[in-house]
Amino acid sequence: MKILGIIPARYESTRFPGKPLADIAGKPMIQHVFERCLQTKTLSKIIVATDNQLIYDTVISFGGEVCMTSTNHLNGTSRCAEVLSHSELVEEYDYVINIQGDEPLINPIQIDELTHLFEDANAQIITQVKKEKDLSLLQNPNIVKAVFDENQYATDFVRIIQNSQFRIHNFYKHIGIYGFKTSVLQKIVQLAPTENELRLHLEQLRWLDNGYKIKVGITEHESISVDTPDDLEKVRKLAL
Repeated sequence: MKILGIIPARYESTRFPGKPLADIAGKPMIQHVFERCLQTKTLSKIIVATDNQLIYDTVISFGGEVCMTSTNHLNGTSRCAEVLSHSELVEEYDYVINIQGDEPLINPIQIDELTHLFEDANAQIITQVKKEKDLSLLQNPNIVKAVFDENQYATDFVRIIQNSQFRIHNFYKHIGIYGFKTSVLQKIVQLAPTENELRLHLEQLRWLDNGYKIKVGITEHESISVDTPDDLEKVRKLAL
């Protein structure tokens, strides 16, 4: 099983432009992510996918591998697919893991936990969830909730759950890390958006609507996503 890890890292961000280059303990954020990926036991190769020359040059400067991609991608999934489009990568790797470029404290164990889900031959796409007991988050639309069956295959992803209706005591918060069979990744980026995806702005609903099977793994790990300068300060305190 050969697994390619891809770290999408675009420069433009509405809330925090240039964040992959933000300094954390003397290193750019993208270097922290890359080096943590190097600590995994299951990734065969790691490539940063960017649309910016500064990020490209930075990755080269610390000895990482990087691929320049289009500026027109709407999400990391399509950026990963462009990297995969290089014929030699399609032929060499069985699976692709899309690792968020704005999570500099991601635990390598979490990535390995995810990749082990591909031991299930029926898994076309894989992702993770974490049990959450803070029921005040049930109606927070920024916290995506995953619903899955007894075999841990996703049946739905929602933004709001009414606790009074279901009388639940916990729920599963979706962790935004994905893995794909290479053949599946090539196909799903060709799909048109579905009504469910457009309504909730969740690309994984497009995959479900088109019959793809998403295997869900439960993890105890969760890292901080750096979406704003305030998030960066929190990470800096933890990294020092």
